Amino acid sequence: MITIQANAKINLTLDILGMRQDGYHEVAMVMQSVGLFDTVSLEKTSSGIELTLDEPGLEADGRNLAWKAAQLMLDTYCLKGGVRISLEKRIPIAAGLAGGSADAAAVLRGMDELFELHLSEQELCHLGQSIGSDVPFCILGGTMLATGRGEVLKRLPDLPECYVVLAKPPISVSTAWAYKNYDESGAEFHPDNEKIQQEIAAENLKGVSGLLCNVLESVTIKKYKEISHYKKLMLEYGALASMMSGSGPTVFALADSEGRAREIADKMQQATDADVFVAKTVSRN
Repeated sequence: MITIQANAKINLTLDILGMRQDGYHEVAMVMQSVGLFDTVSLEKTSSGIELTLDEPGLEADGRNLAWKAAQLMLDTYCLKGGVRISLEKRIPIAAGLAGGSADAAAVLRGMDELFELHLSEQELCHLGQSIGSDVPFCILGGTMLATGRGEVLKRLPDLPECYVVLAKPPISVSTAWAYKNYDESGAEFHPDNEKIQQEIAAENLKGVSGLLCNVLESVTIKKYKEISHYKKLMLEYGALASMMSGSGPTVFALADSEGRAREIADKMQQATDADVFVAKTVSRN
């Protein structure tokens, strides 16, 4: 049996540069792995795909990205036999944390090891981008600049080690809805991706914190006031910075110590009905 840790991601920046000819959006974003993770276990079987998971309401069939990843590996490499996948979920669903993409990435990495394919990271990422734009990042992890539709990746120096508080309100946001509404309204502020890369390289966590920016915030906040409320609370409780991740609705805070992060998390649990998690940044998968 092979067991893989599938880490969540947050966006330190997210900018939308326009619409591509293939129908996807052109993006530029700095992404960071965090140690909130699903556990994905895989073992060989005689044939087919079996998927079991502990999350009610999540599909355990061909609609699940983990299943799609397994099918892609079986078909692409004409593998003999099948695979049984057990998925222990911790990353909230439809939360802007790439939980489904992380699971798919873990299946690709796990099946590469299980079937002794010895694929390169480049080959795995090429497979992953056909499943979802965030899958290549989830294969590699760490701190990266993502461009194109999110699949063109540039490795950045590791973000200075810090703690992340994640607060997921009891709502779900459709990524497609967020992007569609952005197309109609745009954003007033855009991230300075060059400057934040300089601050990361300088290991200046406070400098990084002052440059967090997500153009989708303005879209999602209009419909879900909880997001701006969570951001305000986290700053009041001592966060270096707070922002929505991805298309939302999860809001995260950066903290310079575990003690401060736990304090913010405890206060958020008391003041809101969010699911709250504390995790450290992760250098790479």
